[in-house]
Amino acid sequence: MTYLANNYNRRKISFKRGKGSYLYSTNGKKYLDFVQGIAVNSLGHSNLYLIKELNKQSKKLWHISNAFTIPEGEKLAKRLVKKTFAESVIFQNSGAEATEAAIKVARKYFHSIGKPKKNRILCIKNSFHGRTLATIFASGSKKMTKGFGPKVSGFDHFEFGDHKSLEKKITKNTAAILVEPILGEGGIKVIPKWCLKGLRKICDKKKILLILDEVQCGIGRSGKFFAFEYAKVRPDIVPIAKGIGGGFPIGAVLMSKKVSKCMVPGSHGSTFGGNPLAMSIGNAVLDQIFKKGFLNNVRKNSLLLIDGLKKIQKDYPSVIKEVRGLGFLLGLQLFKDQSKFIDKLLENKMLTIRASENVVRILPPLNVSKKEIYIALKIIRKVCEYIK
Repeated sequence: MTYLANNYNRRKISFKRGKGSYLYSTNGKKYLDFVQGIAVNSLGHSNLYLIKELNKQSKKLWHISNAFTIPEGEKLAKRLVKKTFAESVIFQNSGAEATEAAIKVARKYFHSIGKPKKNRILCIKNSFHGRTLATIFASGSKKMTKGFGPKVSGFDHFEFGDHKSLEKKITKNTAAILVEPILGEGGIKVIPKWCLKGLRKICDKKKILLILDEVQCGIGRSGKFFAFEYAKVRPDIVPIAKGIGGGFPIGAVLMSKKVSKCMVPGSHGSTFGGNPLAMSIGNAVLDQIFKKGFLNNVRKNSLLLIDGLKKIQKDYPSVIKEVRGLGFLLGLQLFKDQSKFIDKLLENKMLTIRASENVVRILPPLNVSKKEIYIALKIIRKVCEYIK
């Protein structure tokens, strides 16, 4: 019997500990974890460096109010600004909060320059930006919004890859375009570089803002710190979360100087956002990801995994329709039901998770070893042989 609400369809398996790419169940079985909390545990389970920094900070200070200066947050913000396009940061606790705050910043910006009617955000239909009331309606998914009316207004939608539809949807009231450079829940669909460049040009032409949601695809998961870096574009606002905490709840909104000026005292707040414990762990994650060669290694090892998956697809063309993604944010689009495939992977001691469009998501930690990649490929090949 459980006293938890039934809002999750949880599998009948639980874990007592984890180490690196592996989880160990309560009944003693070892599983290769290519879910990692849905792209959250960027450095795997029980990372020794993160544990050391967590223990160190936990003995000093956990939480204080944002009414006071928090040095750990100042340090993390400075490092993010120096590494990215941003000139200012607001810390939050999750991806949904970060995206919600990004929407607020876009609206507040236009209000601050005397254009309060420019308050609508244009998003890809059936994308995913979180589960607050605003972000579910930003996602434009009937499934997610069902039963949560009345509709939160202020969002318009266009189809993935349809630039003509996008341009027609821009009106005098449009404030920003909000997209994920790699759609995660939406089926691991990579927005091409030319398309991101095109979005930037459209935003410049129409004098609106470009918001790139890097909650799932950011912090090294694509092989670069941010996925949009491949397109060499400069966004105005970027919400982040997941990987920046390595398993600890952290979110943030990164902003250009132009838009951040509108966020004056009292315009936004978060009780727990930017607390010393979270900030120390965020800094510890960056210590690892910013190490020389780390992201290069992510790119190299992810190509090893992608090439292996494409070889399996070639050998089992009736099972795998498409290998999608970039870096270690990957997906297998299947011809047959994804549930059966995921169940067979589980039977073979490998953990994965679903995405839309009958896609199986593959999300190893960024520091996964070559040996573990080969083990994963062997298991996937075995399941394809069974499913065919």
